[in-house]
Amino acid sequence: MSTAPQLVVHRDKELMAQAAAARLITRIVDAQASRGSASVVLTGGRNGNGLLAALAAAPARDAIDWARLDLWWGDERFLPEGDPDRNVTQAREALLASVPLDPRRVHAMPASDGPYGTDVDAAAAGYAEELAAAAAPENHASVPAFDVLMLGVGPDTHVASLFPELPAVRETERTVVGVHGAPKPPPTRVTLTLPAIRAAREVWLLAAGEDKAEAAAIALSGAGEIQAPAAGAHGRARTLWLLDRPAASQLPRALYPPASP
Repeated sequence: MSTAPQLVVHRDKELMAQAAAARLITRIVDAQASRGSASVVLTGGRNGNGLLAALAAAPARDAIDWARLDLWWGDERFLPEGDPDRNVTQAREALLASVPLDPRRVHAMPASDGPYGTDVDAAAAGYAEELAAAAAPENHASVPAFDVLMLGVGPDTHVASLFPELPAVRETERTVVGVHGAPKPPPTRVTLTLPAIRAAREVWLLAAGEDKAEAAAIALSGAGEIQAPAAGAHGRARTLWLLDRPAASQLPRALYPPASP
């Protein structure tokens, strides 16, 4: 089931990161209170790492039971373990190393020097198996029902490593695929597909900065997902776009209230 996107526009990227971090803390605490644990999919990039840094600095972060949180990734650069360009490396620096997570519940995507070697397609299949093993029968899918799945929106409307017109964005069956020849470096990546993304209860799309304004306008104007992958990212219960004013500058005012904080 597709959900109509909701928009929240903040004054600047710092405020957006702080508000998104506060929103995420609340969502995790609520999920843990109702089901005992929570499941979140992290995103890399400027906005994803900004949110994690804001979460690390938030006093309310201690409300989360970190040992009962499962962390997954929407995509990863297929590079060696510890490479500074890997999303998981950046996430550890921004937040993960400073909170008491259960290492068994931190589900990093495979590295290029990991158990699958340099075979990115085998690495993707391995991550798909890990997701399937974590899915509950009531999820009715081969991935867990993530509480929140976060995605940064690229200037070309890409989300995760689903780039316009490339094979990965056309995938309708597999939940994780290898990406060859991505238009931004590095060219080899692992990514969740739209079917996996749409299994999430809530999908949050993060866009800050003037360089994201055109992408946000295209994705929210009814564009097709093959041409604008961000347009195909939606949650089962909620789809939330979190933007700053520069990123929202090309949106029709009818889409969001002018008085958004």
